Amino acid sequence: MNLMELRQQFEADKRIYESAKLVFRGVDGFDVYNPSIPFEWNGKRYIYGRVERRHEWARSWVRLFEQSGPDEWTAVPDTMIYQLEDPYISVIDKQIVLGGTHVRNKQGRLDTFYGYFYKGRDLHDLYYFTTGPDYMKDIRLVELQDGKIGVFSRPRGEEVRKEFGSESLVGFTVIDSLDDLSPEVIENAPYIRGLFQKDEWGGCNQAYLLESGKIGVIGHICYAQGDTSTYMNMAFVVDPQANQFSDLKIIGTRSCYPDGPAKKLHLTDCAFTAGIEMRSDGKVNLYSGIGDTEAGRIVIDYPFEKEGAIVTF
Repeated sequence: MNLMELRQQFEADKRIYESAKLVFRGVDGFDVYNPSIPFEWNGKRYIYGRVERRHEWARSWVRLFEQSGPDEWTAVPDTMIYQLEDPYISVIDKQIVLGGTHVRNKQGRLDTFYGYFYKGRDLHDLYYFTTGPDYMKDIRLVELQDGKIGVFSRPRGEEVRKEFGSESLVGFTVIDSLDDLSPEVIENAPYIRGLFQKDEWGGCNQAYLLESGKIGVIGHICYAQGDTSTYMNMAFVVDPQANQFSDLKIIGTRSCYPDGPAKKLHLTDCAFTAGIEMRSDGKVNLYSGIGDTEAGRIVIDYPFEKEGAIVTF
């Protein structure tokens, strides 16, 4: 079944229990989109958001927002601002790890981009500690039961297309500590084969250790049709011992979220995944950027039921 057929099946059977936009305060004149997942730290609830003017491209900042109401977030004053895109967070060894994509331009043209990583226990004073490989986005980390760290990569380019047919791959490897995270380790992560078919692409956006010992991945999966690029929310499971995936499924599309504008015409069908958080009713909130201008939340069934609950440390 190709991706368009998989989408048609999802749209016919989908169960969306709630659908809402996130409202961001304190950044008038800017869009906030492609956020991290919400997280709690020292008794408060936060989210990182990508902040950018509607008419600009590759001139983003990442800012910290505190929850100020249902689906409402307010910029935290006097905190660090990062020249990054598409933030994500993970908790490793009781530290916050913030990652995002830094884009480097020369004379107004794209030169390269790469991941930056920061860590610490004070949200207002995180320390830079490493950079990812050139031309690689969507590097993600997850703490494992034995204290080691799973690392997801996302190589993309013409070499990948020539060898595998897809536009990108997802790699996975395990390191002993954050001190071992380096461009070389990320670049050499063994590929998880078979995730994407011809001309498809995607990546890991958030990873979760599950009771089964496997890793639940919430990510994005994409294809182009004419001048439109379609980005959808997906889930799959990784066996870290065998480096194989299973149970890949679409869990959200742009039409699941409230209507709204797109930054560019070709992004009208774009839902760029953030991740999930568990709810008290057993379902999950799924967060996503929408149209590269806004962020949304939908409520769906927990996608990893077969593998048990998410492990928290």
